[in-house]
Amino acid sequence: MVKYYLSLGSNLGNRKSNLQEAIFFLESIGKIVDISSIYETSPVGMKPGTGTFLNLALALETNIQPHDMLLRIKRFEKEMGRENRGGRDRSRTIDIDILLYGHLIVSEKDLIIPHPRMTERAFVLVPLNEIAPEVIHPVLKKKMINILKELHSSENVDKYRKKS
Repeated sequence: MVKYYLSLGSNLGNRKSNLQEAIFFLESIGKIVDISSIYETSPVGMKPGTGTFLNLALALETNIQPHDMLLRIKRFEKEMGRENRGGRDRSRTIDIDILLYGHLIVSEKDLIIPHPRMTERAFVLVPLNEIAPEVIHPVLKKKMINILKELHSSENVDKYRKKS
């Protein structure tokens, strides 16, 4: 079994329910061994007025290889109503990114692990650090906690509290 670290996000529809549905899907293909709190985050690189995201990170143990994992994730995202046209900085019902795959590096046309932009995003690093601060980035050779400390970001990343 290899441990994946994944980032989940949603800013359309019932965001919390979308995350829960994604968690159920991931439980069907592996064992979730850790999961962060949910964070409400400002959209990054998107048009003004775009709704806020709910994000979390989780650790999943499975024997599924990276390309098969990517295909399963993309199929699930499509089933959840995600559209893949129009660029990557779009609103979505669900977004699941593979951040890390054990301590391994994958660098291919359609799949790069570690995720190439994870170290630039507070909405990824804050939840990830809640569950994996001591995990070492296999390319940078730095602990996640140190990468987060070095991040210069103006993103709002706050623990989610459902408005009453």
